Amino acid sequence: MHALQYELTLPADYDMGIVRDRVARRGHLLDAWPGLGVKAYLVRERGVHGSPVNQYAPFYLWNTVEGMNAFLWGGGFQGIADDFGRPPVRQWTGLAYEEGVAADAPAAVAVRHRRPVPDGVRVGETAEEAVEECGRLAGRDGAVLTAVAVDTARWELVHFSLWARDAPGADGEVFQVLHLSAPERDALPRGRRW
Repeated sequence: MHALQYELTLPADYDMGIVRDRVARRGHLLDAWPGLGVKAYLVRERGVHGSPVNQYAPFYLWNTVEGMNAFLWGGGFQGIADDFGRPPVRQWTGLAYEEGVAADAPAAVAVRHRRPVPDGVRVGETAEEAVEECGRLAGRDGAVLTAVAVDTARWELVHFSLWARDAPGADGEVFQVLHLSAPERDALPRGRRW
């Protein structure tokens, strides 16, 4: 599993209805994308859920590198670059994925929590703790799915979770879910990935 995200931070007075309309018109285009486990079309609006910014920040969980590369190099990503400019794309290697207790419910919000892997700790122990936290989150009321991944260039963990209600059961940055494409969600490998 590979996680990927880019963020488009928009002006404070930006009409977020433009992003909502874009997702309503184009979101379905990835509903059958080969190699894609999940794409959550996410927005943050200034003043909502404590957000200081307006932002479009889709988050992806990929089953295959081929699917991810086809998206980045084969045209899917080009629409974003054409309309908003080419943003930096963050990538993380998957450590664990779990279906939540509310797996069949539609996702209302997402939570992203990034934190550094501290210097001087055993990275394997930190990874195990992150995997355990992923499992705990999946068992919380309203959890649709949870994942944890690591960026080894920055030594940063990212916990990502989807929730069926507006009051998520996790700490971090809260995003509204506009659409969920999940063509190969059932194929995302569960549990620890090493």
